[in-house]
Amino acid sequence: MELDHVVINTLRDMDAASTLFADLGFHLTPRGHHSLGSINHLMVTPLAYLELVGVPATGRQRQEVLDSPRGLNGLVFRTSDAPETYRHLDDAGLAPLEPMAFSRPVEIDGQSHEARFSTVRLPQTAFPGGRVYFCRHLTPELVWRDEWISHPNGFEELTDIVIESRDPQATAAQFAAITGAAVRKVGDERRIDGQSFALRLRPGPVERFSELTLRFSQVDEIARRADQTPGANWRPLGPSEGELEVPSLDLTLICRAG
Repeated sequence: MELDHVVINTLRDMDAASTLFADLGFHLTPRGHHSLGSINHLMVTPLAYLELVGVPATGRQRQEVLDSPRGLNGLVFRTSDAPETYRHLDDAGLAPLEPMAFSRPVEIDGQSHEARFSTVRLPQTAFPGGRVYFCRHLTPELVWRDEWISHPNGFEELTDIVIESRDPQATAAQFAAITGAAVRKVGDERRIDGQSFALRLRPGPVERFSELTLRFSQVDEIARRADQTPGANWRPLGPSEGELEVPSLDLTLICRAG
């Protein structure tokens, strides 16, 4: 299991969300405009990235984004072969959607390029807690660039996501089926460990992605910025850990040093 990215849905409030994350010290990539009718900003780390996604004020608007709730709503695994991933998921009886290709323009050093992707999505009935899909980057050099990986607040890595479920055991089995990774029980959680990212499934009254943990070089800067940023709430959890809440996005991020 290899994480590609995690999505935060901003719906029609991308301007406010991108300003808030920039004020918190994340280095956002320039706004992207997908051929599907969505817009985005990335917060890139060497292994994966955190994505703000939304829809533009005018023009084509991606219905899949509009139909999804605000906040943590996309868990995306990496694939090197979208058709083969589709066949694997189909053989497992998970009814994947056909591979879909799309792109977005990227400008680098005054030159226009096209970042291209191919994805395989799982139906919402399989994972009602949020959108789950696989992504193949056909032009990774247009996403993972040195100038976009360094963040003023020390953001370095996405480490784990908490998924609440009425039946964590069954949901964990579904994730195990699509990732090929084993499930282990840790307290009241079911845990699936990947190469550098873990899924933590907990009992909950509704199906949802409830919190995401990010690793920083240190948390002093993100804590300082959160205290000064309207719309962000910081709660210390210890000398090297804190909880960052963004109520407007129904978002909880656990920020941890080292």
